[in-house]
Amino acid sequence: KSSKREWKPLEDHSCTDVPWLLLFILFCIGMGFICGFSIATGAAARLLSGYDSYGNICGQKNVKVEGIVNSGLDLTHKKYVFFLDPCNIDLVHQKIKSIALCVSACPRKELKTLADIQKFAETNGSTLCSYELQPSEYTTDPRAAKLCPKYPVPESAPIPFFHRCAPVNISCYAKFAEALITFVSDSSVLHRLISGVMTSKEIIMGLCLLSLVLSMILMVIIRYISRVLVWILTILVILGSLGGTGVLWWLYAKQRISASALETQIAKDNLQALLIYAIAATVFTVILFLIVLIMRKRVALTIALFHVAGKVFIHLPLLVFQPFWTFFVLILFWTYWIAVLLFLGTTGSPVPNEEGFVEFRMAGPLKYMWWYHVVGLIWISEFILACQQMTVAGAVVTYYFTREKRNLPFTPILASVNRLVCYHLGTVAKGSFIITLVKIPRMVLMYIHTQLKGKENACARCMLKACICCLWCLEKCLTYLNQNAYTATAINSTNFCTSAKDAFVILVENALRVAAINTVGDFMLFLGKVLIVCSTGLAGIMLLNYQRDYTIWVLPLIIVCLFAFLVAHCFLSIYEMVVDVLFLCFAIDTKYNDGSPGREFYMDKVLMEFVENSRKSMKEAGRGGGAEGRELKPM
Repeated sequence: KSSKREWKPLEDHSCTDVPWLLLFILFCIGMGFICGFSIATGAAARLLSGYDSYGNICGQKNVKVEGIVNSGLDLTHKKYVFFLDPCNIDLVHQKIKSIALCVSACPRKELKTLADIQKFAETNGSTLCSYELQPSEYTTDPRAAKLCPKYPVPESAPIPFFHRCAPVNISCYAKFAEALITFVSDSSVLHRLISGVMTSKEIIMGLCLLSLVLSMILMVIIRYISRVLVWILTILVILGSLGGTGVLWWLYAKQRISASALETQIAKDNLQALLIYAIAATVFTVILFLIVLIMRKRVALTIALFHVAGKVFIHLPLLVFQPFWTFFVLILFWTYWIAVLLFLGTTGSPVPNEEGFVEFRMAGPLKYMWWYHVVGLIWISEFILACQQMTVAGAVVTYYFTREKRNLPFTPILASVNRLVCYHLGTVAKGSFIITLVKIPRMVLMYIHTQLKGKENACARCMLKACICCLWCLEKCLTYLNQNAYTATAINSTNFCTSAKDAFVILVENALRVAAINTVGDFMLFLGKVLIVCSTGLAGIMLLNYQRDYTIWVLPLIIVCLFAFLVAHCFLSIYEMVVDVLFLCFAIDTKYNDGSPGREFYMDKVLMEFVENSRKSMKEAGRGGGAEGRELKPM
């Protein structure tokens, strides 16, 4: 029955998956409750203003904590947090292992002795030793060795908005930097790397802009070079396989002649290995040749879809800017999420620890709120990405199923956004939740694998990696199916499950075409990313080579290449998305229309030529006839 159900593109619009939208709204309200709770319990004040080791918030009056001597102080005039030993970083627990005090000013120059610390306190009114010591006692009291900062006290400056005194000299964090950057063996190398980045920041920004321009140019010209590029790649892959197989057999023959003279076990093992490699390469080449032979006609569809995708970007130029809006919204959400996570890190009731200082800990079920917060990060991020997929799908569907392109809406992207907000947010919420259900177990297993690294046996390690790999494959399959389900929803306004089922049926009926598009098309786009990265990297080498202000420019080049790949991936993933949507529309169009009166095709002229050529080839093979042999009617 479902195969006979009529597809009515863009005729009906109705709300889909409303219960899932309500569930998503309730979940977001829960995320807001976590933020409100952390602010109400003083976590925001502790994060922004800072607090000392005795539970006092800097810059305000405080309440006494039972069992803590220096708690409950009036620190209205002491607005900055100062660490007695700021360079003592605990990498395991990710915190500074030092007593923290509230001071009125950070030391803006290096203090080498206790006398300098005493003079700084008398001059600036900022006491850098513990509260129970008076400035006059800094040089006479024997407790000063423990209650005063470790000297020399490095020059420090307050961190903007967070009121913490941080050392100005980055070498203070050499140990931390070495733990993060394993290839840096001494701090002088780190200094040169950072100075290289700072000196070449204008070149880095220019190269990042160049990668952006190259990505946009590639999206425009790929429609014109797609035919040549596909066949060049196909020929190169076949020739490479034949050449590799021939070299292996040549090496095997040469080794066999020389091994007959040398009767050693090593020579025999090498000969056997070469034989296995040569046989495997031969089998691979034969299979590859058969696949290319079978899919050679389907490659023509990939070329046609790429050509039409280029036309889509001409008619819908705002599609090019879609990654910017998605990235901007993701950055806003991630900033909010990190801020709330920091709030949660300082939320809770003051509790004395074993050293006699104060820590803030949550008790009971509230201590598991960060789990909810982590799930929110994954679900809402996937929701934002799914909104982009639905927006692109809606715009491309509007383009494909509008017979007269002159009658397209003024801004199909905004029209698609409007339909998404009014009708399909529930579908997007449900699809993103399914991805979240798969992603969370995979992340948990990856965390367990990281924690048990070097402790588990080989069998457990193999099982963990197999589970992680299977979940990753399942996630990729579901992401692809979700994207096609969003396209079916944009066409027919059906709920997620119905759309996913209909899209799955269409994809299974066109399995070989799907395989051709996902292999040839993805490989083309991958080569496009490589081209942009290589071009940007080459320009970077040529520009950075003329700089004489620093010695190392590896880090600037790595930053530029990573940014270029990220930009190319964002833009070409939109292109890939457009091609996938066009293919599903094309498959639906050819299934339910045949070009006869009343059932005219919606497709573009290029795709019509592909269909007509396919039917002619079927006729010549003696398999055409009836409905399959009808002449195509013009749109």
